[in-house]
Amino acid sequence: MHHLDRKMGAFEDISLTLNAGQFLLLKGRNGAGKSTLLRTLYRSYLAGSGQILFHSSHGVIDLARAADVDVTLLRQTEIGFVTQFLTARPRVSAEALVAEPLRRAGRPFAEAIEEARHWLETFGVKPDLWAAYPTTFSGGEQQKVNLARALILPQRLLLLDEPTASLDVNARAALVKRLADLKSGGTAMIGVFHHPGDVADLIDTEIDLTPDNQAQEDREDVAV
Repeated sequence: MHHLDRKMGAFEDISLTLNAGQFLLLKGRNGAGKSTLLRTLYRSYLAGSGQILFHSSHGVIDLARAADVDVTLLRQTEIGFVTQFLTARPRVSAEALVAEPLRRAGRPFAEAIEEARHWLETFGVKPDLWAAYPTTFSGGEQQKVNLARALILPQRLLLLDEPTASLDVNARAALVKRLADLKSGGTAMIGVFHHPGDVADLIDTEIDLTPDNQAQEDREDVAV
């Protein structure tokens, strides 16, 4: 923390294995490091030690030590990150923003726009807003655009950081259905959810990052 001129540990001794098509839920009280772990896996943060072995289509790569150019490529093609916040570029329409991942993947413009409109409609964005700029949208509408963009192209690994925070009931249902379809297609997912009941049927395993819980688990392991 540069402004305090000090370091503060987020978590340690985390070990997990996630296979294709599995869903891992991250639990823990506020400040336990759930979002930090997701950002570390996405390489927005650098791990202090350890390995993050990702089985990409190019082979196994350690995300903790991979070059920035390799991480950028994986973000564009194999690793997705969904947050509750949309960082939209000024004067870029909602449909163009959502279509962008498909365009990068080589899809024709007209086809990408048509697919983008489908997902905007699925998540409940009104057609009148498709050609408008998301920077002018409400928080809930921005989140719908964010989800459509992040989920339009299936990924090998999907990181989800409170994606339902600003969504209405219909949009949350559309999100869960899309996640279920991606999971069935082999996408591995790690998620933080304020209301984990929304995805209860998708969860394969859980990790609680609350320090007290981790300590209790360690004591139980020793006792056994």
